[in-house]
Amino acid sequence: MERERDIEKYLKAQVEEMGGLFMKFVSPGNDGVPDRIAIMPGGHVWFVELKTSKGRTTAIQEWQIEQLKKRDVPAIVVKGMIGARVFIETLRDEQDGLL
Repeated sequence: MERERDIEKYLKAQVEEMGGLFMKFVSPGNDGVPDRIAIMPGGHVWFVELKTSKGRTTAIQEWQIEQLKKRDVPAIVVKGMIGARVFIETLRDEQDGLL
């Protein structure tokens, strides 16, 4: 069975291997903010909401992500290990200047 903490552990290891930081994000009084922040070399920052492949975002989580995107801040919902692998490839492409 897939667990959110396993996805988090994988992402943390991969982001750190690329020279980034993968931090827990807590914003008191702001329900629904993404779980984590990936801070990559070169100042690239992503807000990341983690879910298992069967997990669902709540309305407030979707609203918070939309608020970030409206301000041109990269924010993503990573669903499952497949989604985590795709996100890591996105980060690698970004680092390689492909995005």
